Amino acid sequence: MTQPADVWLDRGINTSHTRPDLDHVRIHGHDLGFLRVGQGPAILLIHGIAGSSRTWEPVIPLLARDHTVVAPDLVGHGSSSKPSGDYSLGAQASMMRDLLTILDIERVTVVGQSFGGGVAMQFSYQFPDSCDRLVLVGSGGLGREVSWLLRLLSVPGVEYVLPVLFPGFVRDWGNGMFRFLHRAGFRNARAVEMWRAYSSLMESENRRAFARTLGGVVDPGGQSVTAMDRLYLAARMPTLIVWGDRDNIIPVSHAHAAHAAIPSSRLEIIEGAGHFPHVEEPVRFAQILADFMRTTEPSVFTPAELRELLLAVIEDD
Repeated sequence: MTQPADVWLDRGINTSHTRPDLDHVRIHGHDLGFLRVGQGPAILLIHGIAGSSRTWEPVIPLLARDHTVVAPDLVGHGSSSKPSGDYSLGAQASMMRDLLTILDIERVTVVGQSFGGGVAMQFSYQFPDSCDRLVLVGSGGLGREVSWLLRLLSVPGVEYVLPVLFPGFVRDWGNGMFRFLHRAGFRNARAVEMWRAYSSLMESENRRAFARTLGGVVDPGGQSVTAMDRLYLAARMPTLIVWGDRDNIIPVSHAHAAHAAIPSSRLEIIEGAGHFPHVEEPVRFAQILADFMRTTEPSVFTPAELRELLLAVIEDD
């Protein structure tokens, strides 16, 4: 298979870091960074908390061979604005809809990882007419359990302690260490992704946005929001669930629970992968996603069908 950097070149993209620069658009007074590349059916890639569009670097060129790929930095993350505003799942989903409207993209297969999975589910719920398929990757919002670290960081007032936990001088040391290990041939994609998230919190505005975002979905007892009571609405939408069997952030049991709640869904467990299967096993991930898109038809979900589903649940109650 063509390697990611080769695909960038095949697309005529000139970049010294195997990826093009992000574009920016101003929406509701806030800058939103995004990457758009490729041609074909559109895929929207939504990253997790404390992440950015960079998390999708290993798979974007593979997917861009046959698809239009859009990978934004969510508000409060990456190169996007970090206002003192609404970081809820609904607000982020609405921003995604507005971005697609500006880009003149009517429908997408929406792919969300971790917190981005919650945004993806919210997007499919709020804007079913814009959603061809739903893909959940190590997704949040499917059960109470979550890592002890995220529960600890959700304690009220923890943002005032974060500067001690994430001192700026550590970033240069850590970056140098990762460069040394990379040159020496020791490469761990999962560790690199975790370091990116950690090092991003050394900036004060990133810490504030992180605390507001995390506080909306996690409390000291675990995840505080759930989509399980609404997953029946996805029964008529092609849905793919991808998880690493060694995910120590959100347990793989959530994948099985979501699959059981959406009988028509497709479940793919990637052996040996953790919370970032798209980074740890990019070729396998791209193959799974491409096959899913090739073998399913885009959702056609009418208001009448939505009413029918909602009424059926009321009658069951």
